[in-house]
Amino acid sequence: MYPTVAEVLALPELRHGRPRVVAGSAGLDAQVRWVHVAEIADIAHLLKGGELVLTTGIALPDDEAALAKYAGELAAVGVTGLVVELVHHWSDALPPALVAAADRHGIPLVTLSRETRYVTVTESVNGLIVDAQVAELRAAEQVHQTFTALTVSGAEPAAVLREVARMTEHPVVLETLSHEVLAYDAAGGDPGELLAGWAARSRTVRLGERTGYHAEAGWLVTIVGARGHDWGRLVIVSAERSPHRHVVVAERAASALALHRLVARDNDSLERQAHRAVLGELLAAPVPSAELVARAAALGVPLTGRQLVGVAIRPRLGQQGDPAPALSSQPLLRELAEATALAARRAKVGALVAGTEDAGVRALISLSPQAKPDAVLARLAAEIHQARGPVSAVVAAGTTVSGAMDAGRTLLEASQVAAAALHRPEDGGARELYRLDDLRLRGLLHLLAGDERLRAFAARELGPLLARDAASGSRLVQALRHYCEHGGNKSAAAAAAHTSRTAYYQQLARIEQVLGVRLEDPESMLSLYVALLAYDVQAGCS
Repeated sequence: MYPTVAEVLALPELRHGRPRVVAGSAGLDAQVRWVHVAEIADIAHLLKGGELVLTTGIALPDDEAALAKYAGELAAVGVTGLVVELVHHWSDALPPALVAAADRHGIPLVTLSRETRYVTVTESVNGLIVDAQVAELRAAEQVHQTFTALTVSGAEPAAVLREVARMTEHPVVLETLSHEVLAYDAAGGDPGELLAGWAARSRTVRLGERTGYHAEAGWLVTIVGARGHDWGRLVIVSAERSPHRHVVVAERAASALALHRLVARDNDSLERQAHRAVLGELLAAPVPSAELVARAAALGVPLTGRQLVGVAIRPRLGQQGDPAPALSSQPLLRELAEATALAARRAKVGALVAGTEDAGVRALISLSPQAKPDAVLARLAAEIHQARGPVSAVVAAGTTVSGAMDAGRTLLEASQVAAAALHRPEDGGARELYRLDDLRLRGLLHLLAGDERLRAFAARELGPLLARDAASGSRLVQALRHYCEHGGNKSAAAAAAHTSRTAYYQQLARIEQVLGVRLEDPESMLSLYVALLAYDVQAGCS
């Protein structure tokens, strides 16, 4: 907003006086808040700091100690420079004592060898300052209007950060107070370079104020929060100290982000959204990009040089003691996702955690090479079951892999295992953690769920029976299911179906007639049971 000393010296009104810097040249980049003409030596107590003092020197003392005191007092109040005309008092050069004192205090000391109209200098410089202040106010109003519009429209954090990057032309990052990156905009730069080692770098940046510039890191930082609850930091990465306009942008953006979180409190948290985006890309990308790996690391979950395990958590609904099926799946998934994230923190493992409508809650666990995955997963599963509250859930894990390239595979396997375990009747959901080895045939069928040959086999085996049930309203498929699940024991199957033996035996006879098979034949029963399981898998995946 303010011109520097060097810029003021370049104005025509001062160049006419042939300015020459004789001391304090290192301070030429200091900003000039105002220009003040002062002839008396006792002027410091009338100044506020940031002034460029103009004088003819006519009332200044010749005593060396007095001149040194004069320069020291100006430096103490923060004067940005001293311009002395060599016409009326000193005609050839300034006293060495004044030059030495100015150099010692870092005050730019400038001489003018020709008489200069100071009034034109003050008019010109102060006019520049006023114009800059007006421009700054207009820019601040534009910033206010922009972020107000974003807030009213309910813009997502990504849109807010995109506007910050556009206005400042610098990268911007939104992080949690634990230094995990929630969102960012690299402003056209390399995201990998921006996020590399983010958490470690961020921990070194501490400010004692809500908004401030950390010169060593080159970060303009402002706290994000509302109602006395701070939850994040907005960081604008700028190698040079940010102008006041950028401070306004940062603070207005922080307000918009805080308000968005309050308004969208019924939606997933920003952390869950960031985790979901990374997990989705890991599942979709055959080869994860360097940017994706950097984003995961910035979220506190490194993918390189680690053991990675996919975990899936699926809620059980409609069972005794579980929440009513009428409850919305979204609140349940949010609750389960937050319970899983809490369990990961308690188990002291890094994890990407997010809920998805089609696959329940997904998580990717990152472990050190020395960790024992089975022990960690057992502890994590126990923590999930403890933290899940009233929601009964199935917890499943994929194969342990090394490297980001296989992350999608272990995530997909965990989802398939969880889907299969969700329909497993024999243990009543008592097992804390399922692996592929635990599911045997049902697990294999879930792995083959997308195979058209499996779909064709199930349709071929059960098609006539399904058509008969649809046409007449009979329950022959259910009767066959009880028969297969009880290993051909007709009495036990009838009891499970809550049907008399006579009526149940008639249903079995009708099944044999429709399908043209003998149920007592072991191969027929096995083939039909596999078809039933495949049918269930296809129904669960559709």
